[in-house]
Amino acid sequence: MLNVFNVIEKPAVDLTPRAVAKVKEIIQQQGQDGAGLRIFIQGGGCSGFKYGMQLDTEPASDDTIVDFDGLKIYVDSMSLPYLEGANVDYVDDALLGQGFKVENPNASSSCGCGQSFKAG
Repeated sequence: MLNVFNVIEKPAVDLTPRAVAKVKEIIQQQGQDGAGLRIFIQGGGCSGFKYGMQLDTEPASDDTIVDFDGLKIYVDSMSLPYLEGANVDYVDDALLGQGFKVENPNASSSCGCGQSFKAG
C-alpha cells in the first residue's frame, strides 16, 4: 500500500493575519493591484543591518516566494538567511505608534527603534 503525505514546510518568513491585512490595505490605497511585499535586509542601521520593506510587482530570479492568503511575499537569496524564521506583525499602539514589527530569531541584538539588528 502506498502512503501519500502532504509535506508542508514552514515558510521562510511568517506574517500575522494583521500584517497581511495591513499590506493588502496599503496595496489597495496605492492602487497597485497585483503587487506583493518585498522584505529584505541591507547594511546600515544602528546595529549593523536594517530591515526593508517595499511593494513589488515582479519577483527576482533568486527570490523565495511565500503566499499568505493571496499576498505574495518576496525575499531575495542574500536576505533569506538573515530572515529565516522571522515573524512580521503590524502593531498599532497608542504610546509607541504604528508600524511593522519584526521578531527575528537570527538577531543577537537589536536597537531601540526595532528597525535594525545585529546578526548572531
